Amino acid sequence: MPKYDFLNGNEAVAYGVKLSRPHVVSAYPITPQTKAVEKIAQFVQDGDLECEYMHVESEHSAMSCAIGSSSVGARTFTATSSQGLLYMLEGLPYASGARLPIVMMNANRSIATPWNIYGDQMDAMFALPTGWIQIFVEDAQEALDMMIQSFKLAEDHEILTPVMVNMDGFVLSHTYEKVQIPEQKDVDDFLPEIVTAPHLMQDENPMSMCISAGNKHNMEFKIKQHKEMEKAFEKFEEIDLEFEKKFGRGYGSAIVGYCHEDAECLLVTAGSVTGTAKNVVDKLRKAGKKVGLLKLRMIRPFPIKLLKELCSNNSTIGVLDKNISFGYEGSLFTNINSALKQNNHIGETYNFIGGIGGRDITPENIEEMFDVLLGNKKAEKISFYNMRCEL
Repeated sequence: MPKYDFLNGNEAVAYGVKLSRPHVVSAYPITPQTKAVEKIAQFVQDGDLECEYMHVESEHSAMSCAIGSSSVGARTFTATSSQGLLYMLEGLPYASGARLPIVMMNANRSIATPWNIYGDQMDAMFALPTGWIQIFVEDAQEALDMMIQSFKLAEDHEILTPVMVNMDGFVLSHTYEKVQIPEQKDVDDFLPEIVTAPHLMQDENPMSMCISAGNKHNMEFKIKQHKEMEKAFEKFEEIDLEFEKKFGRGYGSAIVGYCHEDAECLLVTAGSVTGTAKNVVDKLRKAGKKVGLLKLRMIRPFPIKLLKELCSNNSTIGVLDKNISFGYEGSLFTNINSALKQNNHIGETYNFIGGIGGRDITPENIEEMFDVLLGNKKAEKISFYNMRCEL
């Protein structure tokens, strides 16, 4: 029988990694992901996980190590956050372009300057064009389960793309909740040993990786990478359905609706704030207001067709961003607004920006957002929440 434990998000990630039986873990601690790699180190020390645990000298080295180990067919995990992710950034396109199925947890955290250790989603937005699949989780249980599912997705020979699982720093990484830990034998059935892809380095078939490709061939490499990354939608859903059948819980597609079928307006969220927003939707529904929610689970590749299926062309859509692309708008809003326009959406769209530097997004804030979407309150197309001073 699977057991339950009281875990924080970092520990849940560590259990998910342990159950996935990686061959190599490259680790460099950075707040707020430190406890995840410490817990994995404890598993290795106690003999509960047999793998090569490499405590490297920087985040850049962690990604370089992951690239090297994955290139010879080893199941590989690493983790980072904030400035650490930015320090890794050079290596991310090397990993994705070489089609290496690395899995990484990113504990979302604000970026400098000013220096701040608390959680927003600015760091992940810097990595959107790097060719990594990006998934956002709502709670610790989803974080554990997505570790297992992400290895299966990344290693699929039709995908062969690294996966970044984003978990909100402190709100999830350091908050404890009841988590079900699957049995190892069940995970082994679901996630078999990695099968080395034909393009990876092998003694009997020497080859070069990270080759140079000039203007005669480079574009074809990139378009192939793009088209095969788009296959992740179908695989993502297939894997989740298989997971639900095996373990009794599933999470749905790349974007999931909540009370959305008859909604006059919808709020799009990503990460832990989704739970708060669901509570607000329940409250407003009881008051007779037709509001709904879309939980964005995967932002790369972006689920354009699913978005169209989940919202009507004339519904009012709000996007809650825990980031801002300086000088413009929130990055989620940029992606969602573009997708809506491609689908001939004629309803109003609003961008709500909050949670920067870890500031709370309260239920009252979300109620106010729905008041805007319902037309009961006027607001700018881009609104900032919980500002404490005039600038």
